[in-house]
Amino acid sequence: MPPLSLDNPAYYLNRLGSWLAFNTRVLQEAVRTDHPLLERLKFLAISASNLDEFFEIQVASLLQRIEDGPSELSLDGLLPGEERDLVARETHAFVAAQYSCWNHQLRPELAAEGIRIHELRSLGPAELEQVAAYCRRELDPLLTPITIDPAHPFPHVINKALCLALLLRRKRRSSPVYLGVVTVPRILPRLVRLSFRPHTADYLSLAELVEFHAAGMYRGFEILSSAAFRVTRNSNLYLQEEESRNLLETVRDELHHRRRGNAVRLEIDSDADPEIIERLRSNFQLDEWQIFRTPGPVNLSRLMALYDENHRPELKFRPFVPRPLKLRVKSQNLFDELRQRDILLHHPFDSYQPVVDFIRTAADDPNVLSIKQTLYRTSADSPIVDALMDAAQAGKQVSVVVELKARFDETSNINWARHMEDAGVQVFHGVVGLKTHCKLALLVRRDLDGITRQYAHLGTGNYNPSTARFYTDLSLLTSNAQMTTAVQDVFGYLTAHAEYPGYEPLLVAPQYLAASVLDMIAREAGHARAGRPARIIAKVNGLLDQKTIAALYGASQAGVDIELFVRGMCALRPGVRGVSGRIRVRSVVGRFLEHSRIFMFANGGAEEIYLGSADLMPRNLYERVEVVFPVRSPSLRERLRDEIVAAYLADTTASRILQPNGTYLPAAELVPAARRLKKFSAQQFFIMVAEGKAGVEDIPAPLRSRPAARPRKSTTRSRR
Repeated sequence: MPPLSLDNPAYYLNRLGSWLAFNTRVLQEAVRTDHPLLERLKFLAISASNLDEFFEIQVASLLQRIEDGPSELSLDGLLPGEERDLVARETHAFVAAQYSCWNHQLRPELAAEGIRIHELRSLGPAELEQVAAYCRRELDPLLTPITIDPAHPFPHVINKALCLALLLRRKRRSSPVYLGVVTVPRILPRLVRLSFRPHTADYLSLAELVEFHAAGMYRGFEILSSAAFRVTRNSNLYLQEEESRNLLETVRDELHHRRRGNAVRLEIDSDADPEIIERLRSNFQLDEWQIFRTPGPVNLSRLMALYDENHRPELKFRPFVPRPLKLRVKSQNLFDELRQRDILLHHPFDSYQPVVDFIRTAADDPNVLSIKQTLYRTSADSPIVDALMDAAQAGKQVSVVVELKARFDETSNINWARHMEDAGVQVFHGVVGLKTHCKLALLVRRDLDGITRQYAHLGTGNYNPSTARFYTDLSLLTSNAQMTTAVQDVFGYLTAHAEYPGYEPLLVAPQYLAASVLDMIAREAGHARAGRPARIIAKVNGLLDQKTIAALYGASQAGVDIELFVRGMCALRPGVRGVSGRIRVRSVVGRFLEHSRIFMFANGGAEEIYLGSADLMPRNLYERVEVVFPVRSPSLRERLRDEIVAAYLADTTASRILQPNGTYLPAAELVPAARRLKKFSAQQFFIMVAEGKAGVEDIPAPLRSRPAARPRKSTTRSRR
């Protein structure tokens, strides 16, 4: 029998369909009645925010490819036009599911708990007068009504702004029907709490208030109909870095243009007059599939305000306190501890404070001579950035690589870069043409024994104390000379473009990471053929690189058991007989956003475990500076293997298993009946570990590595 061609499109899933399947898993968390009510609302809002970004970036890129003309097929063999049709079909079905969740589940249940969104017609005359007073006081000074005519062209509607469209006719003489447009400033809350009901949680939608106030803004006109709408625009940055004299200024200028990108989606009230829809569609040059008629708020992500404003502990997840780092008795500070051992932190279950302290202590310690750090995303009030600026002002050598092209954080990063430069920090922007995505910090300290040492932090997540509370990530703190020297070499590459023949023991993209991953997968296949222990476990956010997927298929054919945790997009099709029969793919979507990357190789019995910033996607392997680093300490490897990875393997509540046809089934459906009686949540287990209430002995036997269960009907030829 001739060997199978691993380029066969039937062996791959569509990347955009896979992303939509991920967001469906997020939405499914909003439907789960075993979650607290406000947490379910939060998942709905997150799914809406995710969909915004999907249109701004992924759909915009797809439409650009279609406009540019013939292009390559997707991994699963689709033309761009076919991908567009897939996206059209599935996004409309997804939006229908979102509004079904809101209208038929969450809104009635919230009302039953006293959190109500009213319609104006439900208010009495006295309350309507107070609403009118609010509109005159708060709305009127901020709104600019426009009537479209030859002297007043259609206003530029900024990306994702709430707007009101109106059909207008003059009262005193016969006239054509005009279109009016009111853009609502983002400073105003989209849900307005009724101040005249101070002891209840009653709200009105801002869109309805603007509509209510419109008659006063359009005096002399009869308002025939009106509808709230929102436009989503292409938010990709199109930079010519090689031609740029100053990258910071180039990015700043491009951000201005991004607000004016081409429209890619129109959301509008489902009962909008067809003439309003057609006028908007024509103005924004949209196809019919790009119009989404919403039977509810046109921006579901703004429902997050209900979560933030209502302090109802019984309707939210039980809070917990992350486990603090405990130093040994003989250690006076973190540096003393790191000279004795490496430290592994599992966030948010282990406190993020040690990472902040690593930089803060360095800023205050007179024995620290220099600090180097990468920044991809950070919080608006970052204590880490404050510490870096304090260190520079104290006379230390501080160098920071700020990634200006971190999507949707560009403005924040530009501001931080300027503030740090003003404070005396040397600010760099990485290597032209590559994003700096690695998470590294390096300190040089003259210790009390007179020896100058380097200390490093390497992580899977951003230096952002805010997101560290709800992203799962891993941090390694070390003073190992081989590791810190390699980190120093990476900084040399970032600041001086100095290339090194290798960065051992680090795996660095774009130079070596992709080849190293392929080599380790091939090595595992060799062990399997020789009868030695062979297993691969990888936890990533995305798996799209065709070379990596083909290598995993080859390893599966060689007899390697492969367990993959892929939170989001996954083009690998598991469970295909003769190709990927030994590969299982799971996605964990729960209370915390899974963000850590873990790579484990049995390696014939000489196990290797790596952590890092990179996913198995072309952009990470070839278009970014990424760092994947080994965990050498036996005790830390044991924790990763027997506590963290073992818990994910055993999860039956937040884990879903990818089927050959591209659908996901809850893990609980694939375990024996006896196991279903006792559900196991990895994230809840990690909380209990942090609280000292659980240990590895509480982890049930995991789902064994075996081919993924086949669906009732074989659909391996599906385009999804």
